Amino acid sequence: MSLTDRESHFEFGENWKSYSKTIDQKRIDSAIEGIKKLFPGGLAGKTFLDIGCGSGLHSFAALSLGAASVLAIDIDENSVSATRALLGDRAASWIWDTKIVSVFDASANELGQFDIVYSWGVLHHTGDMWRAIDCATTFVTPGGRLAIAIYAATACDNLWKAEKGFYARAPHAIQWTIRQAYMAALLTARTVRSWESPMAYMRNYPKIRGMNFSHDVHDWLGGYPYETATATELHDRVCSMGFTEERSFRLPKTFGLFGSGCHEFVFQKMP
Repeated sequence: MSLTDRESHFEFGENWKSYSKTIDQKRIDSAIEGIKKLFPGGLAGKTFLDIGCGSGLHSFAALSLGAASVLAIDIDENSVSATRALLGDRAASWIWDTKIVSVFDASANELGQFDIVYSWGVLHHTGDMWRAIDCATTFVTPGGRLAIAIYAATACDNLWKAEKGFYARAPHAIQWTIRQAYMAALLTARTVRSWESPMAYMRNYPKIRGMNFSHDVHDWLGGYPYETATATELHDRVCSMGFTEERSFRLPKTFGLFGSGCHEFVFQKMP
């Protein structure tokens, strides 16, 4: 089975559908701040394509920031269902649409081109990350922006790839056991390093783009397929396709024992 096939992927959509039940105004505000960090000039009047829409939280944040329209796409029917429910409930009067489609199967002829193409923490889970990035660039209108977040490469990449492949196929009871062990180790390590109590860390976690600690852990441990890149690789690859880097938030090199964060980039397509 190809890694680009839906059946080979971790059930991201089930996780996002569960997470969507926790979305409240605090999480919405955090998601809005996350997009404002990438686009400090705002989104007013911009067309917005959300590749890998997940729960739909960031599609809603884009509409809240004045995007003229949003198209949210995902290969996972559960993610699209969660997005449709959220936008139907909170953004009924705004212009938006959803579509179940892989980034590999979609085309600009069918979907159009957009002022903003946004794909945060998605393309490294497609099974062919560099081709997925290439595909995403085709949806950007000349002068428009591409915003992507990709896992930073670490020394533990092969370890995590093996763990994720096992976790994604494991029974729920085994997944639960792995989650508990990982969370205990992570929280202990954070307490030792920063003296931040586990309760305080989990209480403040929604400030990270509106996320939820337990759902994020499940997503991290099961996030298969899994690929990474260095910031230099990402910059050079996208700029070679007629883009210039407008803004980036690059992570320092880490060993990666507890995982990897994402390099964030905003590129502008040359007119």
